[in-house]
Amino acid sequence: MMEATSFSFPAKTRDIDKHMKSYNIAVIGGDGTGPEVVRETIKVLNVAAKKFNLKLNYTDYDLGGDRYLRTKEALPDSVLAELRKFPAILLGAIGHPNVQPGILEKGILLRIRFELEQYINLRPVKLYDERFCPLKNKKPEHIDFVVVRENNEGLYTGSGGFTYKGSPHEVALQASISTRPGVERCLRYAFDLTRKRNKEKKLTLCGKTNVLTFAFDLWERAFHEIGQKDYPDIKRDYAHVDATTMWFVKNPEWFDVIVTDNMFGDIITDLARWCKAAWALPQAATSTRKARVCSSRLAAALPNTPARELSTRWRPSAPAK
Repeated sequence: MMEATSFSFPAKTRDIDKHMKSYNIAVIGGDGTGPEVVRETIKVLNVAAKKFNLKLNYTDYDLGGDRYLRTKEALPDSVLAELRKFPAILLGAIGHPNVQPGILEKGILLRIRFELEQYINLRPVKLYDERFCPLKNKKPEHIDFVVVRENNEGLYTGSGGFTYKGSPHEVALQASISTRPGVERCLRYAFDLTRKRNKEKKLTLCGKTNVLTFAFDLWERAFHEIGQKDYPDIKRDYAHVDATTMWFVKNPEWFDVIVTDNMFGDIITDLARWCKAAWALPQAATSTRKARVCSSRLAAALPNTPARELSTRWRPSAPAK
């Protein structure tokens, strides 16, 4: 852990510090371009803090690939215990080309999500300047929707295993877990958000009911049961995940709020954020019933550009020498 820092106002304003609201934020720069993006994000936070008369106290944590290579520890229990005390965590990106895929992602990112029960991954998609939009004839009024991704279940639970590993008869099993409580709390969050946005009041369930006939049977039944009983003012819509990606590109204006499971939410938002041409903005937040938030940028696949060799999800075919 590094020394805690805070944003300070000019001397003439320090006499009103006692009247400011103060917030403690844990900072995890992580790997690749993560630290760079976090540094710029803190600059924005500091400007906002000054405008709204807030005091932000930052505590930096050395977590990521470089630390793991030095210590063989991803996330010590003592550090996780400290993170539990923060109302917010600012996270850059996790993943290193010299560390086997999955070690850091599961050991840091997923462990924080699961053990802090950050069950909502909120990903807004909003175009601010049409000049940078890769979609033809799309303006800010056409791209303004939110994806609500379930964040504690699905394929990300790590349920599965191998049989006869390394043999010609090897079998690998990766199980997707969906529970009624987990699905329902995600759906209710999405319904509440749709009502609060008060835009089109339309919530779209993104799934694959024609193939994933168990998991998305549960999602679809709960979706309509909850909507009919408790949210009659919200229009309910459904789209297969493959169709959703098509409409993101063709007609993004059709969407208001989208709710989906962990895997589909991960994939479709990598496409969605390129629709607004802003890959480096902090644009994902995870939250829990205790209002603990972990905000991070989305680090998805980047072109094979030397300046971005360490970006966390683009991995060279062999570790960098």
